[in-house]
Amino acid sequence: MRVLVLGSGVIGTTVAYELARDGHEVTVLDRQNAPAMETSYANAGEVSPGYSAPWAGPGVPLKAVKWLLMRHSPLVIRPMLDPAMWRWGLAMLRNCTQVRYEINKSRMVRLAEYSRDCLQQLRADTGIRYDERALGTLQLFRTQKQLDGTGKDIEVLKAYGVPYQLLDREGCVRYEPALAAVRHKFVGGLRLPGDETGDCFKFTQALARLAEAAGVRFRFGATITDIARDGQGVTAVHTDAGPFHAERYVLALGSYSPQLLKPLGIRLPVYPVKGFSITVPIADAAKAPESTVMDETFKVAVTRLGDRIRVGGTAQLSGYDLRLNDRRRDTLEHVVTDLFPEGGSVEGAEFWTGLRPMTPDGTPILGATPIPRLLLATGHGTLGWTMAAGTGRVIADLIGGRRPGIDVEGLGLERYRRRARSF
Repeated sequence: MRVLVLGSGVIGTTVAYELARDGHEVTVLDRQNAPAMETSYANAGEVSPGYSAPWAGPGVPLKAVKWLLMRHSPLVIRPMLDPAMWRWGLAMLRNCTQVRYEINKSRMVRLAEYSRDCLQQLRADTGIRYDERALGTLQLFRTQKQLDGTGKDIEVLKAYGVPYQLLDREGCVRYEPALAAVRHKFVGGLRLPGDETGDCFKFTQALARLAEAAGVRFRFGATITDIARDGQGVTAVHTDAGPFHAERYVLALGSYSPQLLKPLGIRLPVYPVKGFSITVPIADAAKAPESTVMDETFKVAVTRLGDRIRVGGTAQLSGYDLRLNDRRRDTLEHVVTDLFPEGGSVEGAEFWTGLRPMTPDGTPILGATPIPRLLLATGHGTLGWTMAAGTGRVIADLIGGRRPGIDVEGLGLERYRRRARSF
């Protein structure tokens, strides 16, 4: 079958690779000149199924008010006259209940755990390398209240058989020895030993080469202008390089997906949440993190990637603004120098920003749309890297007419539009 994939980030590239592996004729369109040049370029580096959780949860509205008052706030809101922002925000608030949180987290963990297994199999099959490590994630709590509040998350982890360790201060130091010098700054942590780390950009570029070897054609420098349809479904994708035709179309354009769907009459509940990162050269390997340390107070992840430290975090609601902000850099530098003061040289850091496609309930949107021949693979938020391999396999199975390897209930657009056409 001829399949056109829109977008060459980690999601689009992984979808293309899995489709080609199944024998489909695949073309990928992207406006950039190479894969993974936008949101997938410099994310936090976590492959963290155990840390998969929606932002919407009990107590979050009150926490958000407190965050906005912090000097190093994990949340920044730039109010705009944008109906999409307000609709998204209100929908997120409706998900801030315990019942919705548990449903949404269970869906996210289901896909994320499957995706981690798919990534491990892909690595075994291809030998792909991307500064990967399989040393777990440590969620670090600076206060006893944070540590005491892990109960509900642990219940979900238990329900899905996700291994975890609740650690005291010395237990955290055992797995992250460089924290010994700052042990007075935290009280404990939740370690997820099944989590991994790796450079998403390196992975996506390497996988794109493997996809090309399998027959995938990448068409870079092609800006998509619109999707054409008739009564039978999608007929073409128009670009500034001309029209492209296929038998199936997969929309994997992250935060930009709603813009293409709106003229087709589909209001996609995905909104861009701006994130920032710095990539810091390691100064002393013994005083740098071993894997990922997630600072629960500032919602910042500090991850070791080869000879670099990736520090990523901050959620900024400001539409499609891609300007860098020095105050966000200050927050990232504060966390890494506070926890690993001699681990890296922040003076030589690369500063980056990207737009993360968030749904109000945290769960991505995979599968069919009301328009025949058009499928979605978007809305992964901060977990695109974590969920990429599983997403690629699910989409390939759906297009191939097979039952996916996991239950896809609750992962599709139908949870927002009950009238959505089943595939």
